[in-house]
Amino acid sequence: MIDRSSKAKMHPRNRFRKGYDFERLADRSPALANFVTPNAFGDDSIDFANPEAVKALNQALLQDAYGLHGWDVPPGYLCPPIPGRSDYVHHLADLLSGGKEALIPRGRSVTALDIGMGANCIYPLLGAREYGWRFVGSETDPVAFRWAGRLVARNRAVADLIECRRQTSPKECFKGVIKPGEFFDLSMCNPPFHASEAEANAGTERKRRHLGTTKAAGRVRNFGGRADELWCAGGELGFVRRMIAQSVEFSRQCRWFTSLISKRSHLPRLRRELEAVEAVSVRTIDMGQGQKQSRILAWTFIEPGGARKVP
Repeated sequence: MIDRSSKAKMHPRNRFRKGYDFERLADRSPALANFVTPNAFGDDSIDFANPEAVKALNQALLQDAYGLHGWDVPPGYLCPPIPGRSDYVHHLADLLSGGKEALIPRGRSVTALDIGMGANCIYPLLGAREYGWRFVGSETDPVAFRWAGRLVARNRAVADLIECRRQTSPKECFKGVIKPGEFFDLSMCNPPFHASEAEANAGTERKRRHLGTTKAAGRVRNFGGRADELWCAGGELGFVRRMIAQSVEFSRQCRWFTSLISKRSHLPRLRRELEAVEAVSVRTIDMGQGQKQSRILAWTFIEPGGARKVP
């Protein structure tokens, strides 16, 4: 039975845009089957406020749709919603192709940089399986870095497409990761949205009320998340402003710089920053999964048809 709680508005190529077939997934994943029960519509579903159920769903989706095995995250680390992460990758494919499906570049000639891949390493795993792209994933947290490396190693289908690089400076996005003479077709980032732990906790309470749970459940986040994953000094706006400023130094080494932006109200300020650094082109790509609305901010310093090589 298809779960009706998964709304439309996802990218047309998103494998989950029609919802989840929980009967099929539970049959293939005994771990997920333990959490599947009828929802308010009488369809099979899970309790999306339960972090263990969410993780079991992710594991089942990645194995069933992408053939990725042994996926997991350490306790307390971010367990990302797979459909939304898939959408980001699909929209980047459209960005590279100019919106023409027949021109979507596939294979290892496309190189992508994931800034802050996290222990879940989700963008490199999805991009490598969906389009065959090569990825470099950077990470400052030593536990997350080692964990991501193990996820890559245990999936031989993508092991030669993903390289994990340790970023030693939490204030740098590109320096120390992009090597001299190296070129990326795109960079991507899911920045910390909140400016403090208190702000992140307030967001958790809003999600809990939306899911119909109570404070009795404590401050357990259904998708997990820690400092640097959910919050940082200056929050999303401060992080992306810093990324824009630092992208100038690497303007000839990456065709498209991109970042998720959770708050539309941040866009005017960020666009002014991009105008100030003389970005050649700036684009905003809207995304939507159910009630959640987000967008991708993309910018480039390379003229259309410009050379790939670093001067």
